[in-house]
Amino acid sequence: MLDNTDIRLLAALQKDAHLTAQDLGATLNLSPSQAGRRRQRLETEGYIEGYTARLDAVKLGLNVQGFVQVHLGEHGPENSRSFARLLATRAEIVSAWTMTGDADYLLRVYCGDLPSLNRLIHEVLLAHPAVSRVHSQIVMDQLKRDAPLPT
Repeated sequence: MLDNTDIRLLAALQKDAHLTAQDLGATLNLSPSQAGRRRQRLETEGYIEGYTARLDAVKLGLNVQGFVQVHLGEHGPENSRSFARLLATRAEIVSAWTMTGDADYLLRVYCGDLPSLNRLIHEVLLAHPAVSRVHSQIVMDQLKRDAPLPT
């Protein structure tokens, strides 16, 4: 069960994961040790899954961001497992969801250029035996970055 202080702590950490127990204590009107214990409890209970750095894709040479809808021609547990294993091997696929509706999967991908995206689609995704078709959309501009979760 989260109280208001836990929620404020989570919101503060989503804005800046580098906050020390001292910083959190000052923000939450707690002692540093109380703030540190709360953070540790939230980590242990799984509210905080980890800490990551947000990188600039373009500076890393990843100039094409896209979303790819994948449609399977054949469904079943083995096809789903096999496709999930394929997704796990590809660094350019940064997230994947199973979906309701027309497409079975939605993939978020980053590639260096359009030929790289083309190869990913034709030589990797469409080459999987269960995949019947894909539909890709290239991001022209990202109006809002991935935001913190609402607390």
